[in-house]
Amino acid sequence: MNHPVPKSIREYLDQLRMELSGADPAMVQDEVAEIYRVREGEVELALRPRRVQAPAKKSLLARFFGVAVDPRAYAALFYMVLSLATGIFYFTWVVTGLGLSAGFAILIIGIPFIVLFFATVRALSFVEGKIVEAMLGVRMPRRPLYVDRELSIWQRIGRMFTDPRSWSTLFYMVLMMPLGIAYFTIVAVGTALSMGLMAAPFLHLMGVPGGIRLHLESNVLELSPWMSPLVFVAGVLLLFILLHVVRGIGYLHGQLAKHLLVKLD
Repeated sequence: MNHPVPKSIREYLDQLRMELSGADPAMVQDEVAEIYRVREGEVELALRPRRVQAPAKKSLLARFFGVAVDPRAYAALFYMVLSLATGIFYFTWVVTGLGLSAGFAILIIGIPFIVLFFATVRALSFVEGKIVEAMLGVRMPRRPLYVDRELSIWQRIGRMFTDPRSWSTLFYMVLMMPLGIAYFTIVAVGTALSMGLMAAPFLHLMGVPGGIRLHLESNVLELSPWMSPLVFVAGVLLLFILLHVVRGIGYLHGQLAKHLLVKLD
């Protein structure tokens, strides 16, 4: 479709959004030219025959154990461990920033401080988006949101506070602390339990007294030595189940991050 030559940046951006309507919101936010989407379509068409000629669908067992060679599972595992630190940092930053903003609101430095705080939140959201994209494989913005330089400084500040993404980003950062604790707990408990079950038979063979013991509340259940192979298999299965759970959580968290951090036009 032919468009008149834009006379301002705003007209150019309006035409660009029209050309990219229906595309990935993250790509729209990057303000990529229409040719970028055309080239992506050409690459998609080039790859489509290979996908059609892919081997027959794998069996249930192959898919279950195939998670061991899926990089997404290990990337999500690392992200879930890292999220404990990032979640605490984001939560502390937001709570401290909002508290200081409320305290400084009656002072002359109140407005500059609030503006600076929201600017840092946007910068942190961009960094978090890059982490999510690298580890969880979810397409996120490749560059910060464009600022219309035709607007006055007060109009830019007003847009910062009226932009729903600013508030959804704050919500995401507060939410990251309980999510980070939950993610870390899942990984730590699941890994420790599966590794413990796999190591128990070998510890028994090494002469560790007491055999294989499971502590169930106040009771101790001691398993016979002949059950060692079953305990080892249970540990292996639990480890594979953990990888599947971690990969699923990684996918869901990626969608949550994209919904809250990416501006939807």
